[in-house]
Amino acid sequence: MRLLFFILTFILVVAAITSAKGADTNTTVSSTVVTDKAPPTASSPSVVVNNSDVCKTAAAGAVQTQILGISSGITITDENCERIKLSRSLYSMGMKVAAVSTLCADPRVWDAMYMAGTVCPYMGSIGDEAREKWEANADMIPEGSEVFKKVEMVKQEENKTTGLTDGQKLLKFILAGMVMHSGIVAFVP
Repeated sequence: MRLLFFILTFILVVAAITSAKGADTNTTVSSTVVTDKAPPTASSPSVVVNNSDVCKTAAAGAVQTQILGISSGITITDENCERIKLSRSLYSMGMKVAAVSTLCADPRVWDAMYMAGTVCPYMGSIGDEAREKWEANADMIPEGSEVFKKVEMVKQEENKTTGLTDGQKLLKFILAGMVMHSGIVAFVP
């Protein structure tokens, strides 16, 4: 494969040099030779995406130097478009919860549903049961959710206002038990 690549590259370079030399024109003006060299042009391929049911867009580009020209074209998949089409298909088959769940993979939709009070379904659960499961399994929330970040910040602030963290409360409990066991009178704040 590499050998084929090198052979094709060599042929392309030789062809570019040969065609550039063939395009030379000499013009004599007052005993001065002016040589006009126009480099060959690299043309980008046309990547056509005509079907409206395909969630893809096309991009193409080219670079040309005096010796070598390179051009390429690609298609780019629009994942949001695919998600919407999948959701529509599921909804049209009567699978409404699955359709909503498909859309909820987008953090923007997840945030909107949470703020509207209609939490996204969680493993077959809907409503308040789904809310409890989402809160218990926060790692399953789509990455990039702004609402979840703010909910977590509020919870952290509440922990700060109560004074002690869970670890500090456990330490206080253990110290109180040790004091009671030893019979030493002490006041633990």
